[in-house]
Amino acid sequence: MVVRYPQIKNIRSVEAFRGRCSELDISIPISESDVIPGVLTTSTTFEDGSAGHFVSANRFAILPMEGWDATEDGRPTDLVRRRWRNFGQSGCGVVWAEATAVHPDGRANPRQLMIDSTRVDDFRALRSELHSDQIVGLQLTHSGRWAKPGARPEPKIAYRHPELDDRVGAHDASVLSDTALDDLVERYIEAAIATAEAGFDFVDIKHCHGYLLHELLSAYSRPGRYGGDLAGRTNFLRSVVAGIRSRVPQLAIAVRLSAFDVRPYIAGPNGFGVPAQSDKYPHAFGSAADGTTFDLSETHQLFEVFTSLGIGLVSVTAGSPYYNPHVQRPAYFPPSDGYQPPEDPLVGVARHLAVCRELAEAHRSISVIGSAYSYLQDFVPEVAHAVVESGGAAMVGLGRMALSYPHLARDVLAGTALDRHLVCRTFSDCTTAPRNGLVSGCFPLDPFYKDHPDRVHLTAAKRAQRDKVTKS
Repeated sequence: MVVRYPQIKNIRSVEAFRGRCSELDISIPISESDVIPGVLTTSTTFEDGSAGHFVSANRFAILPMEGWDATEDGRPTDLVRRRWRNFGQSGCGVVWAEATAVHPDGRANPRQLMIDSTRVDDFRALRSELHSDQIVGLQLTHSGRWAKPGARPEPKIAYRHPELDDRVGAHDASVLSDTALDDLVERYIEAAIATAEAGFDFVDIKHCHGYLLHELLSAYSRPGRYGGDLAGRTNFLRSVVAGIRSRVPQLAIAVRLSAFDVRPYIAGPNGFGVPAQSDKYPHAFGSAADGTTFDLSETHQLFEVFTSLGIGLVSVTAGSPYYNPHVQRPAYFPPSDGYQPPEDPLVGVARHLAVCRELAEAHRSISVIGSAYSYLQDFVPEVAHAVVESGGAAMVGLGRMALSYPHLARDVLAGTALDRHLVCRTFSDCTTAPRNGLVSGCFPLDPFYKDHPDRVHLTAAKRAQRDKVTKS
């Protein structure tokens, strides 16, 4: 069953777009086309408490994504190098490079990149695929509850979670001890040292999308040094930052943060997403007590922690692709194993923009990069300009869009009309393929992946999932 929200690709004018936002009673700022590129071409600076200041040539950034096409031992392949080469040619001032595991048991998939002291040369070569004038960071991650380093999930959990334990088969998994987390802190520091040696400008200590450090932010009931109050729940971050500052002070530190979360969703009887439970939900960071909407009280406190640590660059996202993807990544077409969006995806975009604006305006010393722009499709330039010009974000991040249309930023900055044949339409094949063990890429729109052998397998997997849903 397909949700019949008006597809944004059929909205052909700024005025019609404003009209649709009015119908939905949402606020999405949008500039007139004749002012583009305007402020998007201007430089912006972010400050790091140890490494100094960094200047981005413009207001576009590539957002970190998760690859499924490294070698079995986590080293780059030609497919990874092709993706990074595209990012180098994107025109974006910042390339926030993809999720890279710091430990073998923390990989989200068996083909995820991994960094340590033995892989410095591999990552130095990857860095060379990007332009020397781009600010380049690497996202360091441990997948925690969602770890799948082999054929089966191998969850590593921060605390017991009744709903999510069921989803990942974590009932037999032991909660990570404080000692285990101490050891993992050192792994992050060692990975950061390797990243610096490979020539990167910053590392991201990833706190988003349900992975381990994001889960620690909601470890309210966890005893010991890594749970309880906010000081305990940020102990891991503060320990990693202290180690990096001590051992590689020239390396800047950033955070990609799920600024808010909501309770898990499932597909309801009609295929639309519905909350999995209806009682109180005490497991969401940045959420109201019932887990249905955001409450940024603690998020603001966390930004104050960032400021105290000298962290000057934060990428704002939300939720998780595993249990509330319509919140994390608004899309018209969900992944084949997902659910139909319970709201017009533009509502989700507006929510992202509002949260980003609130945080950016309240914490001026931090440069905030916004996300959820891909669903805006042909209106990315107009909304990006309006947001940056009005102070709603320092920079605009591009995720899925950079897979189908890697040089969109370059075209916008040059004042060139968008190539509508390359604009991401949120088909979600870039998610469906990896969830079926296939490589990362935009199969519908990138000619390279249209001809890739995995496309045949993707089509078969989607058909099998549709048949399964139909029978159920």
